[in-house]
Amino acid sequence: MRRFVMVLACVLIPSAVGAGPKAMVIEDSIEGHILPRFVRLAQTSDVLAQTAGRACTGAPDALVRAYWDAFDAWISASHLRFGPTEVEDRAFALAFWPDSRGKTPRALRKLIAEADPIGLSVTDYAQMSIAARGFHALEFLLFDPGVRSAGDAGYRCRLVQTVAGDIAVTTAAILNDWQTDDAARLRTPRAQGTYRTQDEAVQALFKALTTGLQFTSEVRLGRPLGTFDRPRPKRAESWRSGRSARHVMLSLRATRDLALRMAAGDAAVRAALEDAFGRALTRLEALNDPVFAGVADPQGRLKVEVMQQAVDGIRAVVQQDLGPTLGVVAGFNALDGD
Repeated sequence: MRRFVMVLACVLIPSAVGAGPKAMVIEDSIEGHILPRFVRLAQTSDVLAQTAGRACTGAPDALVRAYWDAFDAWISASHLRFGPTEVEDRAFALAFWPDSRGKTPRALRKLIAEADPIGLSVTDYAQMSIAARGFHALEFLLFDPGVRSAGDAGYRCRLVQTVAGDIAVTTAAILNDWQTDDAARLRTPRAQGTYRTQDEAVQALFKALTTGLQFTSEVRLGRPLGTFDRPRPKRAESWRSGRSARHVMLSLRATRDLALRMAAGDAAVRAALEDAFGRALTRLEALNDPVFAGVADPQGRLKVEVMQQAVDGIRAVVQQDLGPTLGVVAGFNALDGD
């Protein structure tokens, strides 16, 4: 399995933010950013599961709308890769991507060809490979012509219901952990806790922010860009459902929200962040290329490269301006695959 993991070595430096302001950043990030996103994710995933239970054959409009709403909610929370999302590989169980070896369609085709009973039980399906779970598996079931027409239609319909139900169970578990335990851990650091100090809690939030931005630049945009001689438009995220650029937009909006909350005590840093995010979002809107198909054309490729540079401009402001304000410096950033 190929995973892209952010390795971020952060060192703490004397902070310009006192204990009071730092506590406010943590509290506002929890109450205004983290919890609302996971509440929405759990709610929309539950609607998705209920909708799939009523109608799934042929990807009817109601199911597609429910799928889009829940997937939107996940992308808007997907940068929060710490705490409950990392338990039992939940984040990967919701979104196994990139999938450079085609494990997801292969696993689904095998299930369908064998009419495997595991695809009929939400409880049992939690034991399936993460490649056959989550939003990307559901995308194949709803939008890929080969998978949509494979095997028995009745089994495929039940499999859609099972995958949607599994998503709902996973997102409910993430929300429950945040509400009952992990919010308190982040809010109240203690010597023997997950976060020993407020500095460590802020560092976790900063890492989530920088990880989200790097993933957008190097993976969501970098994979379809490929190289000049070999662009890879079909490596864009969720191109089958036409969502590639939408995911970049949703992620930028979400990371902007977190960044501005973390910069609340410094008007100059907030202004620099607003400007950098604004430029990137404006360029994305002007791109008018939902699946980054333009990377195959030199002129279209240039536009996507400029978009990637705009995201990297945000990253520079975050690391050079926001980090020192918070007392955190990113010492090493890398994407690693195993």
